[in-house]
Amino acid sequence: MNTRQTAALQLRRDIKGIDRKVPVLNRRRSRYVYLDNAASTPPLKPVLNQMDEFWNWYSGVHRGTGYKSLISSRIYDESHEIIARFVGADLERDTVVLVKNTTEAINKLSFRLQLQPQDIVAVTAMEHHSNELPWRARAQVRYIQVDKDGLLVPDHLEQLFRKYPSRIKLVAVCGASNVTGHINPVHRLARIAHSHGCPILVDGAQLIPHRRFDMKPHSHGDHIDFLAFSGHKVFAPFGAGVLIGPRSAFASGVPDYQGGGTVKLVTSNRIWWADPPDKDEAGVPNVGGAFGLAATLKYLNRLGMDQLGGYEEELTDYALEKLRATRGVKIYGERPRVGVISFNLSDLPHALVGAVMCFEAGIGLRTACFCAQRYVRHLLGLTENDVDPALYESNRLDKIPGMVRISLAPYNTREEIDILVKWLKILNENKYEFRRRYKFSPQFGGYWPVGLDENAYFNLAGVSL
Repeated sequence: MNTRQTAALQLRRDIKGIDRKVPVLNRRRSRYVYLDNAASTPPLKPVLNQMDEFWNWYSGVHRGTGYKSLISSRIYDESHEIIARFVGADLERDTVVLVKNTTEAINKLSFRLQLQPQDIVAVTAMEHHSNELPWRARAQVRYIQVDKDGLLVPDHLEQLFRKYPSRIKLVAVCGASNVTGHINPVHRLARIAHSHGCPILVDGAQLIPHRRFDMKPHSHGDHIDFLAFSGHKVFAPFGAGVLIGPRSAFASGVPDYQGGGTVKLVTSNRIWWADPPDKDEAGVPNVGGAFGLAATLKYLNRLGMDQLGGYEEELTDYALEKLRATRGVKIYGERPRVGVISFNLSDLPHALVGAVMCFEAGIGLRTACFCAQRYVRHLLGLTENDVDPALYESNRLDKIPGMVRISLAPYNTREEIDILVKWLKILNENKYEFRRRYKFSPQFGGYWPVGLDENAYFNLAGVSL
């Protein structure tokens, strides 16, 4: 067993709920195969154990004078430093703002940059809605093109700068696509942006969990100015997200949320704002989430991101090979990619494929457009004229164009890929039978097995409030 396999095996052993069995049809239970890591990852048992001990010492942070407050404040502040070091941020020049997730981080930055209506933000044509819609609300958006396979065309960014001299105020790109897994050349894009005096934001939600990442020094032409990512996609529990950027970008101006913890002094006619990051962390912070994220990143460093990433590359290659050899499967996208693979199976609705994998095989994956509708339409060869808004208004997943997505993490195995492929073959060979056995349920919002009692099915988990 090589070092990559050893690291991946240790990660798998430490995944909470890895051996959980779920109900499938015919009154059986099957070990759950989770292939939806791009949406959210399971937490780690060692980190949960650390947090269980931490809660004995939890208290309100900053300005509390009790021993527990001092301990919690120190841990909260140290969490910022651990997060910064994990991605190579400059602890002297950068600040780490803790938020809930990547979406909040990007929305916060869109507010803090004080964009004007005539300003332009250049985003890629493969962006998640969270790295597109906030910029559309604050400025004008121009799209860096992708080719027919969905790969980014970096030279088009140069064309945009020539077409809109001095108007592009930010380049905002995903490190990796949540649809095709494409890894974008973010440092090359940074070099282009900096040559025009423009900063760059990297949405790292789909890249940080899969690859070692370095923001690089401020003096380096490839430096990443702003970075956002989510803890819940990198095995961290309790909902902490991150926005990292130059301290100077957050020192001036008014924060988007104002109140407790954001100020130094308040009089009847003036406010003295606190220093970053406090200025942008209004209210009582998510101390547990900060602890969980920092502890998770330390754990991943111990295992080695290069080892974990290398194993995932091998697993992704294996999955692609098996899927390409499966009759009826059409895969979207090309390398380079992280372990995110979107496909369709014959003429079957994506939502039906997802339902059969759930109810028959005990496999968790995702279907539809993955909050990247423009990119998915491009890959499917559709235009906006092909879109019927009424289908989206009524949530008709049986008719909305989309895909099936699996997203791998280093704890997944070849055996789990084999289970997926086996069931895809079964479904394709018996698709007319499965069409008869499943009906679309508007109330449920997806396909549901005919005759299955919904309440009885969910009660099998034994989990309730």
